[in-house]
Amino acid sequence: MRNYIILSLLILQHTSFNSQIISDYSDPEHWVISPKHDTSLHAAYISDTTLLAYADVFYVYPTVFTDKKYKDWNVSIDNTEQKQKTRKVTRLQASAWSEAGRMYAPYYTQAHLRSYTNLETGGKVALLKAYSDVKKAFEYYLENFNQGRPLILAGHSQGATHIMLLLKDFFDGKKLQKQLICAYMPGVAVKKDEFKTITMLTNPTDVGGFVSWNTFKRRYKTKKYKDWYKGSAVINPVTWDLSSYAKRSQHKGFLFWDENMYKQSFSTHLVDGAVWISIPHVPFRSLSVAMKDYHIGDVNLFWEDIRINAKDRVNAFKQRELAKRRNN
Repeated sequence: MRNYIILSLLILQHTSFNSQIISDYSDPEHWVISPKHDTSLHAAYISDTTLLAYADVFYVYPTVFTDKKYKDWNVSIDNTEQKQKTRKVTRLQASAWSEAGRMYAPYYTQAHLRSYTNLETGGKVALLKAYSDVKKAFEYYLENFNQGRPLILAGHSQGATHIMLLLKDFFDGKKLQKQLICAYMPGVAVKKDEFKTITMLTNPTDVGGFVSWNTFKRRYKTKKYKDWYKGSAVINPVTWDLSSYAKRSQHKGFLFWDENMYKQSFSTHLVDGAVWISIPHVPFRSLSVAMKDYHIGDVNLFWEDIRINAKDRVNAFKQRELAKRRNN
């Protein structure tokens, strides 16, 4: 089913459909975060600004349009309720990359959560409508902000779906691939041969490719895992390689909903297509016992691990480029 979704999106991405929502990324208000709009959302998480002058981060937020009371397939970018949810998730999630470069995060006409399970009755069109906004925002970013700077792409869940399509449209075998530091795509199944020239990075300072993971409770073989994630490309987001196990003491930090950082919170097991973790050591940890998977926490479970790794990759990219110049 996963392969069918991606194939369908690729086939339809240039198909026309009736526009319900008009986005204009020359309008600063159509960005959650951009240097010309709002840079305060992550201010509390930024203490090291050394890389902000060197690299960019283009982030796409996950599905926040989930309420069953809505019958629409897509939500307007000026919907007040959805904007509040978007700002909250962007503050707590995208902040993991906030020290790795200047942040760009567009609002987009997001597809409802049910799109993934109702592809033939509106879901495919809704997802492509959402992607058309993300693509438009990225094109505006390239034309007006990038100026040849290296960049990180980051997105979770639906956001990762759109990042995957951006890689195919703008990077895979194309000139822009030379500027790619890393594409972080947790919460979506990525085939091992998803791209023609972009590979999964299996060392913590590798650059020019992608990383992905999907988080489940240890030893819990759910139908969702078997149907969606089994066999997909994943790394261990604690060691950033193919280590089958990372001890709890290796875990850098889980940014919890109380906005406190919990270090050494769980052990991590790499399995076929997923990452299984032990129950996190956080307040009210007993509440997580009933959870079948930890998809909602794919980023925040590894928040500090991501923050450190993203900066390491930017520095590795920078050193590589400096070495090239010295050799030329």
